[in-house]
Amino acid sequence: MSISKDTTDKVKERMDIEEVIGDYLPLKRKGQNLWANCPFHGEKTPSFSISPAKQIYKCFGCGKAGDPIQFIMDIEGVGFQEAVKHIAGRYGIEVEEDEARTPEQNQAQNERESLLIALGYARDFFVKNLQTEEGKSIGLSYFKERGFSPGIIEKFDLGYALDGWDNLLKSAKSAGFQEEVLLKAGLILQKEGDASRVYDRFRNRVIFTIHNISGKPLGFGARILTKDKNQPKYINSPETPVYHKSDVLYGMYQAKKSIREKDNCFLVEGYTDVISLHLSGIENVVASSGTSLTDGQIKLIKRFTNQVTVLYDGDAAGIKASLRGIDLLLEGGLNVKAVVFPEGEDPDSYSRKVGSQAFQEYLDSNSRDFIGFKINLFKDEFKRDPIRKAEVIREVVQSIGKIPDPIIRSVYVKEASGLLEIEEEIIHAELNKSLLKTQKEQYNKQVKEAESETAFEDLMATEQSSATSFGELLKIQEREMVRILVNYGTQKLADEEMHLCQYLLSETEELEFTTPIYAKILQLYREALVKGELPTSAYFIGLGDREVQMEVIDLITMRHEVSSHWEGTHQIIINKENDDLTLTGYKSILRLKRKMVQKLMEEAKVKLRDAEGEQDNEEKVNEYQVLYFELKKVQLEIDKELGIVIG
Repeated sequence: MSISKDTTDKVKERMDIEEVIGDYLPLKRKGQNLWANCPFHGEKTPSFSISPAKQIYKCFGCGKAGDPIQFIMDIEGVGFQEAVKHIAGRYGIEVEEDEARTPEQNQAQNERESLLIALGYARDFFVKNLQTEEGKSIGLSYFKERGFSPGIIEKFDLGYALDGWDNLLKSAKSAGFQEEVLLKAGLILQKEGDASRVYDRFRNRVIFTIHNISGKPLGFGARILTKDKNQPKYINSPETPVYHKSDVLYGMYQAKKSIREKDNCFLVEGYTDVISLHLSGIENVVASSGTSLTDGQIKLIKRFTNQVTVLYDGDAAGIKASLRGIDLLLEGGLNVKAVVFPEGEDPDSYSRKVGSQAFQEYLDSNSRDFIGFKINLFKDEFKRDPIRKAEVIREVVQSIGKIPDPIIRSVYVKEASGLLEIEEEIIHAELNKSLLKTQKEQYNKQVKEAESETAFEDLMATEQSSATSFGELLKIQEREMVRILVNYGTQKLADEEMHLCQYLLSETEELEFTTPIYAKILQLYREALVKGELPTSAYFIGLGDREVQMEVIDLITMRHEVSSHWEGTHQIIINKENDDLTLTGYKSILRLKRKMVQKLMEEAKVKLRDAEGEQDNEEKVNEYQVLYFELKKVQLEIDKELGIVIG
């Protein structure tokens, strides 16, 4: 069944973009807008803008944009209906469903939602298996041996996969799930060379459910309990359309609230490490599930805190092999500390060995910043070998160089100087060398961003450049005209009874736009006026056309705004384009027509050259010459109106 239009309308009326996005990101107000680091790509300075007045967001780095519903779709990886349900739940809005859809239509749901439903069914199946005789004697007894309480088992959706080839397959098929969906969800396997032979992926193993950030099952980890050398200890769900391992951290759903409250995230390696810390009263903990840290996982942590404490097993060789993770965390802008457990211990074993209180005390007293941790790790090596000490200094400096904040870098240089017993100047010199490459990359990136933010008037000044085609310049001008239409079309012109949109649309009625998206928006605008509506930007954003929504948000969003202090405090008057909409609209039309005339002139020149290359074609040559010079007259008239002087 689909959500009723009445429910969707209630959600759209009630939702507030600041509240919805504020549940996921720390927001800072700057002027009329709110800003945050974009959750969809890595960045060190905020380019993710939220407009409470317009109820939209836009990232000036990666281009993601939309309204609160689109944000939930993007951040949670769900479809439109799931996003509406999510927001409805936040505001306590009762979800009503239309019964008009047929069973066939229900079966043809969005693939992602179908997979999530199948994974939810599998989760329930594995959980219920703990209550069977086999589940109690094998799965439940294992969890009890590990000290897992009934509350913890329920909290993490722990379960058991029965010993048999097709227990889940049979149950799911009887519940109406198709084999194709179960295969795509990674729940069953197909025998090589025999497409008709399918069987359960997880058999005779305890199950750890992997959730997304809103608590929906995405996949499973399964541990074997028998000592079978031919079987891996753990098997995990494969990559699927809904489960991307590089973007998921085990336990984040259960930990996100505590991470925000404690402003710290403990990072461990495995499922049982996470659960053991919860048993010790420590809930702000997640696991990378035995894989190397990824940028996606680091971004996920950064959404909730900037502080990370990595918990390492008491294995020096293993720690040294995993130090790359610390550099990635530093590069992601996180403040990193580390705790090492006694030799032979891991977070799970040590918490069970010493008890909850002693375990928490150990974490508090043994937490060290990454510089002290890294130097202490190699201390015995470089005491005996000066060359090794030089190598360690370089390694430490490289780690410091990953930190984006120069003040924090300086603090760590001072600390490293004391611990390594070496002058700060030497460390600074080495640090400057390691930063050269990074600074060059950042410079190139800034140049690229600056070019993309060039003002429209600056773009017009480049029109004589042979590198920019008339088609590209025409697209720029078409965009500018549509931007003015969408932003100010509903406003009335000074001393006139007509709206700006009426003037702009009448002047462009006979012009054929070459850029499909701008032609589409113009057509939608005209259709709305015919229906008696005066469309605002919100009208286009709410149409449900993602292409139109993205473009309109881009047209109405400005990265920079003039501070009110210029006028209020410093008495500096800044002219705005909406101060005189008659002039703004008039100049926009002239520039668009000028560019279209230039395009026609260029086409006439091409035809003239072709005609000159042919014999006995004097009539056509004269025709194209006349056409070209007539167009040139029109351009000169427009130039005069615009105040453009060309030598």
